[in-house]
Amino acid sequence: MEALDSALMAARAQFAITIGFHIVLAAFTIGMANFLMVLEAMWLWRRQQVYLEVYRYWLKVFALNVAMGAATGLILEYQFGLNWSRLSTQAGEILGPLMFYEVMAAFFLEAGFLGIMVFGLRKVGPRLHFFATCAVAFGSLVSAFWILAANSWMHTPAGYGIGADGRFIAQDWWRIIFNPSFPYRFTHMILATFLGTATLVAGAGAWQLLRSADTPRARLQLSMALWVIATVTPLQFVVGDLHGKHTLEVQPQKIAAIEGSWTRPPEGAGEPLRLFALPDMNERRNHFEVAIPRIGSLYLRHDLGGTIAALDEFPVQDIPPVPVVFWAFRIMVGLGLLMLGVGAIGLVLRRKRRLYGTRWMHRLCVLTAPAGFLAMLSGWVVTEVGRQPFTVYGLLRTADSLSSVSKEQVLGATLSILAFYLVIFVIGLWVLLRLLREPAHENEPEPQPTIADETGRP
Repeated sequence: MEALDSALMAARAQFAITIGFHIVLAAFTIGMANFLMVLEAMWLWRRQQVYLEVYRYWLKVFALNVAMGAATGLILEYQFGLNWSRLSTQAGEILGPLMFYEVMAAFFLEAGFLGIMVFGLRKVGPRLHFFATCAVAFGSLVSAFWILAANSWMHTPAGYGIGADGRFIAQDWWRIIFNPSFPYRFTHMILATFLGTATLVAGAGAWQLLRSADTPRARLQLSMALWVIATVTPLQFVVGDLHGKHTLEVQPQKIAAIEGSWTRPPEGAGEPLRLFALPDMNERRNHFEVAIPRIGSLYLRHDLGGTIAALDEFPVQDIPPVPVVFWAFRIMVGLGLLMLGVGAIGLVLRRKRRLYGTRWMHRLCVLTAPAGFLAMLSGWVVTEVGRQPFTVYGLLRTADSLSSVSKEQVLGATLSILAFYLVIFVIGLWVLLRLLREPAHENEPEPQPTIADETGRP
């Protein structure tokens, strides 16, 4: 049993490392593809060259990100067969087709039209080029659709049967794809990709404004990104609240872990909002707890007296790692509040016509550039760690999903993966920073096509 636990923890750590790298790149692909689509649409509509210049500037970053994302994503596919073969065996009939559709969308829509995006503007004409940009943006959303359908099914399985050999059998694909948690997870994740991209673009635009306050391209980047942050962040909080209410129904121990609630308060006393605590899994209580009475009930039950099921109401073996879930959730919400504040400040400065001249705001945007993706990673930790100890919630435990591998085998593979990822990310980050530190116009020396006709000729 001890050997199994060691191999299990090593395999889980390996998967966490690979998905942690890949999910940021995948999310940035989705957000940037849609940002580029909006930029090109604005160029075609308003016929202002600044939109095209910013488009071409970020297109280089987008192409680099797609290449890095493809390299890191391939390793994930191998892990399902190497480390998690029992999961693949038990649930392959359901998860296999969903992941296959994701690969089809990624290769035929994203990869297929990416070449036209990067090299075809002066060859195929602006409007056909815009179609290619839309196809890539749509393909990124389709890829996310299938991946999140598979992931959501593992959280809220539906539309399945179980065969005589214990394998999951697909019975209703409509219910499998649109399982109960899918609408919340898909919406929440797509908004997170937009916010992560927006904070990064805002940081780049602010950095360029700090170097040259009169750069139109930098102003456009900052303005568009802050509009996204100001509008999407409140919407994300609403979607998060709906997602939380649904999770309370289908995964109550996850919400109890998020709240650090070990015992249910007396009837009518309400749930406290725990601002700080050190959850102790052995003693099953919190140390150094700082809480505000009743406020937790306000966002959990939307009243001041409601309570939720506490951790002591569930079998010990079904409780997720409380400290990880507890703190990851607070990091996510804290960063969300930070982005909400940045968006609100941006609106105030915009109204006062001081957005482009307020240098402390620009420094704040630079500092918060990674906030969106860090919040997204924290939310992913809450989702996946909070599901433990199950891979298919309530039906298949993580320990029963593991291949017959040793701890040494997994650790050796993990070191190889880390070495590969470090090379990819060091090179990619070096190129990315070189691209971002220069204003957009310095990267666009060649003449730009007009939109007079489909060939790009003036």
